[in-house]
Amino acid sequence: MEKLIFGAGKLGVELTPGQLGKFQVYFHDLVEWNKRINLTRITDYEDVQLKHFLDSLTVLSAVRLTDGLRVIDVGTGAGIPGIPLKIVSPGIKLTLLEATGKKAAFLEHIINRLGLDGVELVTGRAEELGHDAAYREKFGLVLSRAVAPLPAAVELTLPFCELGGLCIALKKGDIKEEIQRSLRAIDAMGGRIREVKPLALEGLNDTRYLVIIEKLKPTPPQYPRRPGLPVKRPVLS
Repeated sequence: MEKLIFGAGKLGVELTPGQLGKFQVYFHDLVEWNKRINLTRITDYEDVQLKHFLDSLTVLSAVRLTDGLRVIDVGTGAGIPGIPLKIVSPGIKLTLLEATGKKAAFLEHIINRLGLDGVELVTGRAEELGHDAAYREKFGLVLSRAVAPLPAAVELTLPFCELGGLCIALKKGDIKEEIQRSLRAIDAMGGRIREVKPLALEGLNDTRYLVIIEKLKPTPPQYPRRPGLPVKRPVLS
């Protein structure tokens, strides 16, 4: 895991042997399960280290994950970025939200396989769970990666964020227009962009960003709208 060790070091994270062992198991089981269900297009050993594991850890360049912090990873898929962050910050209270049952089965397997405590797995839609009082505006940090274009993603994520908390969307490529188109939705959900943080990761050709949004006001009760609507008819600037 030299690529991951080197990249994490650049982020100020020194991975322990135990953490590296968990990443090894995670890689192996991800690739094995991917032969049966569609979890990821990325299965090369070095690519997984960089494009999944290290990309997840870039969140640590923007926020400190303190013990007890409630974190939700919306549309987590194969557990990215939530599980890599839990491996290096075991004290956080992590919720993984995934709508697809087969992916949720993998998540349940890997949570148990890695012996991760303080992880809740929820199988469901963000549009529905965002109205559940047990989850709405209950998280200090809300994460999303490859869930939807930003105007839709903010409607799916900001309702979970507590006042004063942060939503971080992991993005790549040319996102200027996407950000511009999302400003109305961010405001409507009670947020404001704090920073668009560029990331330069050695070994990756594309530019990656953290879009960091702070929650200033409660999200109006009509949001998120019914399943599918945030993507089909996003709130656009």
